[in-house]
Amino acid sequence: MDWWIWAMIFGGPLAGAATAFRDTVSTALGRRHERKLRLIEAKREERTALEAAGKPPEPVCGCGHHLAKHDKQGKCHETVQVPVAWDADEKPVGYERERCNCQQYVGPQPLATLYAEELTDLG
Repeated sequence: MDWWIWAMIFGGPLAGAATAFRDTVSTALGRRHERKLRLIEAKREERTALEAAGKPPEPVCGCGHHLAKHDKQGKCHETVQVPVAWDADEKPVGYERERCNCQQYVGPQPLATLYAEELTDLG
């Protein structure tokens, strides 16, 4: 037989196998890439969580401003945007800057230390 007949007999299946192999390798590499990206994202989230765990909590009021923005009476000295105009769908379209009107919550006050005499005389 001529060489081209042998090429047709063995070359056809080999070409199909090569195409299937290429598709399998391409799919496997794609999946590996996705796994690597998920692993990188998980490590980034873990690093962020560890960094956040090592920091002390920020003293923030319920209004979202730092407690340093409040005076001794608890009044906030920060300004906020307040809506002053609305459209037909009741969505704000105009804003003005005003002083934040929150009151600083400092939590429950501890009980005062009291001294009381003994009620019974043991002596």
